Amino acid sequence: MFTRIAYRSLWARRHTVIMTIITLAISLSLLFSIEHIRSQARDSFTSSVSGVDLVVGARSGQLNLLLYSVFRIGNPTNNIRWETYERIQNHRQIEWTVPISLGDSHAGYRVVGTTGGYFEHFKVGQRQPLQFANGEPFHDLYDVVLGAEVARTLGYRLGDKITLSHGMGRTSFMHHDDLPFTVVGVLQPTGTPVDKALYVSLPAIEAIHVGWQHGAPMPGQTATAEETRAMDLQPKEITAFFVGMRSRVATFTVQRQINDFRGEPLTAILPGVALAELWQMLSMVENILRVVSLLVLFAAFAGLVTTLLASMQEREREIAILRATGARPRHIFMLIQLEVLFMTIAALLLSLLTVQGVLWVSEAFLAARFGIFIGTNLVSITTLWLCAGALVLAALAACAPAIAAYRRALVTTLTPRL
Repeated sequence: MFTRIAYRSLWARRHTVIMTIITLAISLSLLFSIEHIRSQARDSFTSSVSGVDLVVGARSGQLNLLLYSVFRIGNPTNNIRWETYERIQNHRQIEWTVPISLGDSHAGYRVVGTTGGYFEHFKVGQRQPLQFANGEPFHDLYDVVLGAEVARTLGYRLGDKITLSHGMGRTSFMHHDDLPFTVVGVLQPTGTPVDKALYVSLPAIEAIHVGWQHGAPMPGQTATAEETRAMDLQPKEITAFFVGMRSRVATFTVQRQINDFRGEPLTAILPGVALAELWQMLSMVENILRVVSLLVLFAAFAGLVTTLLASMQEREREIAILRATGARPRHIFMLIQLEVLFMTIAALLLSLLTVQGVLWVSEAFLAARFGIFIGTNLVSITTLWLCAGALVLAALAACAPAIAAYRRALVTTLTPRL
């Protein structure tokens, strides 16, 4: 009976009720959007590197090593000798290694010298391999593969010629303009730092620095492209390297052995542990988003209470009639609670459908245009808890107008108003 009365009461005031539901749905949509973006930002951060058991670099803190090797932020404290890399590479517990060499850039984007194994072993997200949107990995000495953001922002296509610059700053006055590279591949967007780099071979890094000393070319010492092809371009140093283990059980043992390596001071880190530590340092942003979400939620229901209180005066005669026909105060209280429950459920469904629809429509556009990956699966444990919290807050918010309703009804008469 109460359900039918509540429904008919809402239908009689349908214009006001619809506006209330839309207002509440907008606030809840903002709440779900903020929470979903916060969750996706954390997932995107932690998915920057996957499938790598160890990251090895010169002796430094693990956050510094993680930042320059994975996120291309900052500078290494030192390089690693090639002989050291080969010794560790041949460790019986290590299945594969991928070296990287940093130090050059192009239009503010980092250039990564590496091997073809980078595109095979380095993974992102849930161990998702790197995919090519166009072209293929580098094969020739002067081939270059572009990350998705680099290609999109700078407008490069396959076959374009580009010039690398010395140094890792956005502005460089030393260019390798005598040795241009050809774009042979463009990676698919990943939403990680992989999109913001250019990839060449390790011999290519050596080739563009032939005749260079202390960051500048020596007069008469540089070589042409054809001359460098005939040279021994074996690297003498690398910046860092990624390690994949045959068995993860041996990871901690190999990590300790590398950290105690006597040939030169090295640091081996577990990328997952370092990412968790780095996220803890950035947790303030996450907490701010949570506070904003709570404020949005409370603001939404504060508006609901205001609307309900304002409507009580219009419903005095309705409630007085119910009282005159035998409805007790608790019945009036339950009626108002039921009406608020119906409006809240309607607003929740509308907001969830709206946010889900926006995610579906914008997913491909955000990935292609901005390299931002936001999952479309809005349903999660957090979403369910938010819905439950919204229903509890709605019940609490309805208490004030419900109490005010039956108290007014006690002193309201049925005398027609002139």
